[in-house]
Amino acid sequence: MNYFRSHLTAKLLASYLLVVLIGMAAIWVTTRFTTPAAFQRHLRFMEERMAGQGMGPGHGGQSGMMADFYQNFQASFNESLVIAFVAASLVGLITSYWLSRSIIAPVQSMKNASQRIAQGHYDERVSSRGTDELSQLAASFNQMAEQLEQVETMRRRLIGDVAHELRTPLTAIKGSTEGLMDGVLPANDETYQQIHNEAERLNKLVNDLQELSRVESKAISLDIHPLDVSSLMQTTQKRMQFQFDEKRVALNLSLPHAPILVLADEDRVLQILTNLLGNALQYTPENGTVTVTIEREKLFAKFTIRDTGIGIPAEFLTHIFDRFYRVDKSRSRAHGGSGIGLTIAKHLVEAHGGKIWAESEGENKGSVFIFTLPVG
Repeated sequence: MNYFRSHLTAKLLASYLLVVLIGMAAIWVTTRFTTPAAFQRHLRFMEERMAGQGMGPGHGGQSGMMADFYQNFQASFNESLVIAFVAASLVGLITSYWLSRSIIAPVQSMKNASQRIAQGHYDERVSSRGTDELSQLAASFNQMAEQLEQVETMRRRLIGDVAHELRTPLTAIKGSTEGLMDGVLPANDETYQQIHNEAERLNKLVNDLQELSRVESKAISLDIHPLDVSSLMQTTQKRMQFQFDEKRVALNLSLPHAPILVLADEDRVLQILTNLLGNALQYTPENGTVTVTIEREKLFAKFTIRDTGIGIPAEFLTHIFDRFYRVDKSRSRAHGGSGIGLTIAKHLVEAHGGKIWAESEGENKGSVFIFTLPVG
């Protein structure tokens, strides 16, 4: 009994055999009650035909012969029924076993694959053939396994990236403090300022990681209300104009003539614009230009940030919003940002129901970042 409870194959096999047995029992019960009446009916029909031909109903010996005939008929019928029962049971057993194995095989395969995935082998997949429910289950299982593999890959990459990003400022702070302790570096304002800058950079990275964790887990709350896009852009310009002037990069705005209202959270939209403009400024050389254009397209307001910077090769466009991703691998965090700003901007735009993407004609041909927000 425990075997049947713990094995689906045994359960299916038993269910098929039970169907065969119930079917044969139904046949036996039906024939047991219907055969005598049917035989008597046909017997009366034969007697009537014989009487019509002048043979008469017959004598007592004939009635006894008919009784013997019926008994022999019933015995032969029961014998045939037993043989049919045995044959049906054998065929049912073989067929049930084959069907059970064919049904259980993909389930067993998924069971083995799930055990390997539980052990950390996220590349495990099961074969999927046909379009029935089991094939759909196998396809869903493979999709789940693929997503788990991607999550695991991202987790490992995130740990490596965070370790690398933290190591740079920590190494600088450690080196400076060791230099102070050994007397190699002078204990003046410049040295302390350098240590303070690295500590600030480390603090900003930790804050960026915390913000990234919140937006990726959708743990942020949005205060949605109508906002004028021109006012948002002008506020962002005031915040960042000094940085653009310091690097001698022109910041040009092309604002709509008619007011455009978007349904958004003001602080989050300002954060999106700040991140995108900061990215454009980072990768635009001195005397370059960053142009922001805002226009309405049907039910969305379209923001376009175009720069004359280093550009993005086509093969990197699909990864530009990945965390810690940099087109120029030689750039350090101090010169290339944390590599998190674009990722945060992407999640914030999508949280508002908009879309964001990047375009570029190639290296040293500038970049274009475009995002949309629903209008009010």
